[in-house]
Amino acid sequence: MTFTSLGLSEPLARAVADLGYGAPTPVQREAIPAVLRGRDVWACARTGSGKTAAFVLPLLHALSAHPGRAPRQVRALVLVPTRELAAQISEAIGRYGRYLPRPLKTCLAVGGVSINPQMMALRGGADLVVATPGRALDLVKQNALRLSSVETLVLDEADRLLSLGFSEELTRLLELLPARRQNLLFSATFPQAVQTLAAQLLHEPTRVSVDSSEPPADTPEALGTIEQRAIEVDTDKRTPLLRRLIETHAWSHVLVFVASRHGADHVALKLNRAGILAAALHGELSQGARTQALADFQAQRVKVLVATDVAARGLDIERLPAVVNYDLPRSTVDYLHRIGRTGRAGQSGVAVSFVTPSTEAHFRLIERRHHLKLPRERLAGLEPTELAPPVLDPQGGVKGKRKSKKDKLREAAAAAQSPTRKRQG
Repeated sequence: MTFTSLGLSEPLARAVADLGYGAPTPVQREAIPAVLRGRDVWACARTGSGKTAAFVLPLLHALSAHPGRAPRQVRALVLVPTRELAAQISEAIGRYGRYLPRPLKTCLAVGGVSINPQMMALRGGADLVVATPGRALDLVKQNALRLSSVETLVLDEADRLLSLGFSEELTRLLELLPARRQNLLFSATFPQAVQTLAAQLLHEPTRVSVDSSEPPADTPEALGTIEQRAIEVDTDKRTPLLRRLIETHAWSHVLVFVASRHGADHVALKLNRAGILAAALHGELSQGARTQALADFQAQRVKVLVATDVAARGLDIERLPAVVNYDLPRSTVDYLHRIGRTGRAGQSGVAVSFVTPSTEAHFRLIERRHHLKLPRERLAGLEPTELAPPVLDPQGGVKGKRKSKKDKLREAAAAAQSPTRKRQG
């Protein structure tokens, strides 16, 4: 099967051939014809499956085959959870559409940077807008973005959109869109919130998944090209362990996940002091700094990118040999999303998790949720000596140091009842 046989135009097929794409991936084989037929699509697409091309290519085909009115009106809106993913999709649109006879105007609308250039870019309209929900609403308020002519809506990384608290913004944007439109929903996982959204949004959708011979997206078998390792280490020895792994394996570049902005800055600083070029990536950086850190890492001007979970979803880093969980992800779902940054497009990769005595119980929970059982390793000279804390919840993992929402609600309820009890006494 070829991209042409899926119904795509010759200019699009030529562009993907130039990019070295061979046969379409399973999600592309199923999604592209459905999108071209104008169907709503509900796709479960794991990381590295080629989902961006699965919706961008048929979108470009439709927009170029049926030119819109002049001046341009926005006919396709792609909503994503992060600025980095938005930029990546915008770049993909440019690469795939390079040979189209009529150039399509695409506008990137994300927060963290001045809104004025984006307002200027939207003068005269656009064929396609790739945006984060908050900035899209800002542009609507400024009368720079009009959504009344949108023919196709794409929600990419829908589970992340909802988990990051964009549900209110999505509701407001949906109210601004025409009732008759095509809806494409892509998500790596389908928790209840995403299923509810799909039921409200989609009309008789085509369900897309990999064929039955391939493992589901949320199983470890789906990441079979990734070697997973778990190394036991004390909390204060994690940076020396990271340095030893980098030096021993001579990784060309490595993505290191930490839990906080402070942790990203701290680990990057220590690596740089040790002579290992590193950059931090987190949500508190300006958009310019985030873009520069990613560009330096992808060009291998820095060896290590130390990132919070802002980098766990949607980023496509070519030929990344290794991922390290310096801190374990708080969410068990994010474990797969993190390690899925390596081993992409059929390449092999390694994912290493640092397991301290205090996080051993949480890592066992991650293993249970993903049907894993990884042998624990120890490196000479860096063996753990800390004592593990008592496990208060034998059925679950270790809670983080931050109080959960339930804990806070219980405390608030207790505080509210306390004066009443005193008055009653």
